[in-house]
Amino acid sequence: MVDAALENLSPVFSKMYSHTGRPSIPPERLLKAMLLQVLYSIPSNVKLVEQIHFSILFRWFLGLGLDDPVWDNSSFSTNQERLIETDVATQFLEAVLDQAKCKKLLSKDHFSVDGTLIQSWASIKSFKSRDDDDGQPPAGKNPGRDFQGEKLSNATHASTTDPEAKLYRKGINHEPRLSFAAHLLTENRHGLVMASRVTIADGFAERETAKSLIAKVASGTRRKTIAADRNYDTHDFVRTMRTLKVTPHVRVSKSIILTSKTAKLPNFAPMRGLNRSIGEFFKTLI
Repeated sequence: MVDAALENLSPVFSKMYSHTGRPSIPPERLLKAMLLQVLYSIPSNVKLVEQIHFSILFRWFLGLGLDDPVWDNSSFSTNQERLIETDVATQFLEAVLDQAKCKKLLSKDHFSVDGTLIQSWASIKSFKSRDDDDGQPPAGKNPGRDFQGEKLSNATHASTTDPEAKLYRKGINHEPRLSFAAHLLTENRHGLVMASRVTIADGFAERETAKSLIAKVASGTRRKTIAADRNYDTHDFVRTMRTLKVTPHVRVSKSIILTSKTAKLPNFAPMRGLNRSIGEFFKTLI
């Protein structure tokens, strides 16, 4: 499927090649290497390049011979950033998804949605008060930071290196970290990802983003179903789903609207259990 998707994108790749300067890493190999990094949960580009050096399986997948030189991690990171700035990666994933549609591997009526937090690369030391601008440079390359007695809030503080990252935590037993919110929509036949999005982390991001993702697949006259965890069990979300002709199968916490109509359906519990498969995708992101 990957090779077929890359072959369809050959005209796009041809325009990306430069005939001047130093030869760069072919975008086909960049995309394949990034795919390996996700599938095998490789934590960094340095570790990825190291494994390509000694893994025959990785070399075969990338089209490298046993004696072919492997690029260094700095060159890979530079070319990766250039590739991410384009929409080639999105086109590649859409091409793979189109193949699944042609082979009828996707469910048209049953979906799952979930969200998680992705930790920002910004250090907690960069989370400073918006009014704290003394104009003094930091002392040393990695100065310490004393938070004792300081109340940290997204309303009054922001990261100096990643202002869009918000201080958030997954639960009471987790420490707060500078994070973004990641959202996935999957179909329930084979658990393939239909749509994804990254947004600012706040208390409403999961449900508001889910509404827009589900609206894209809720077209047509046939009623759809959506499985979700208890974070989506609110009056507003359930009401919006019914307006879209989507039956919500969410883990009940307090919604009177849901418990009175949906929870008694015979397939409510099995549908709700399918939502757990999204967690496997999130393990590759965090």
